[in-house]
Amino acid sequence: MDKNEVMQWLERRGTRRTVEGLPRYGIEAKHAFGVTMGALRSLRKRLGKDHALSLALWESGWYEARLLAALIGDPQRVTRRQMNAWATSFENWGDCDTVCFHLFDRTPFAWEKVRQWSASPRPFVKRGAFALMACLAPHDKAAPDKSFLALLPLIEKGARDERNFVKKGVNWALRAIGRRNAALHAAAVTVARRLADSPQAAERWVGKDALWELTSPAVIRRLVAKRSKEKL
Repeated sequence: MDKNEVMQWLERRGTRRTVEGLPRYGIEAKHAFGVTMGALRSLRKRLGKDHALSLALWESGWYEARLLAALIGDPQRVTRRQMNAWATSFENWGDCDTVCFHLFDRTPFAWEKVRQWSASPRPFVKRGAFALMACLAPHDKAAPDKSFLALLPLIEKGARDERNFVKKGVNWALRAIGRRNAALHAAAVTVARRLADSPQAAERWVGKDALWELTSPAVIRRLVAKRSKEKL
């Protein structure tokens, strides 16, 4: 399928009901067909990896086309320039998180962009930094603990940002790092407790919400099981 065929496919499967439901999830998009993620995943299976098509779909500006672009892009062909261009055109948390989770965190430049984007004044570029952290935690199996420990100061600094989608990204990153293993869990909990005691509302929310998950019995059980498995 070429770009035009894909766009026609999206248009046929879109529904007004789905479009009207996007704002309920905090998603604002200038152009949307109203296609579900389940339908996009089924199309991805048909298309496979097609980086040229991925680039063309992103340039269309349509929300679902951009989600599909993330699903079929080749991380080894992504450039720094592409990452910056896409990040500056993120419209909402949906395209930001989908791109980071399915494409950008698997590129050779992911760690570099984490630091660069965390200082951006643009809300969804900045969220992209913390979304990348959150995605690298489960996906980059080879990364040493010290690489994630070095991100915790960025998380503490990012927690000062009161913008809703930024602080939620910061919270996601802290929780994801804390779930990676026992050592990082201890470090993340220490940061979360410090933030939870802050007089600043955004920091306090990030810390308390992260603590709620990281100290939950379910997370503790998973970490204990993981540590026991590693000892075998």
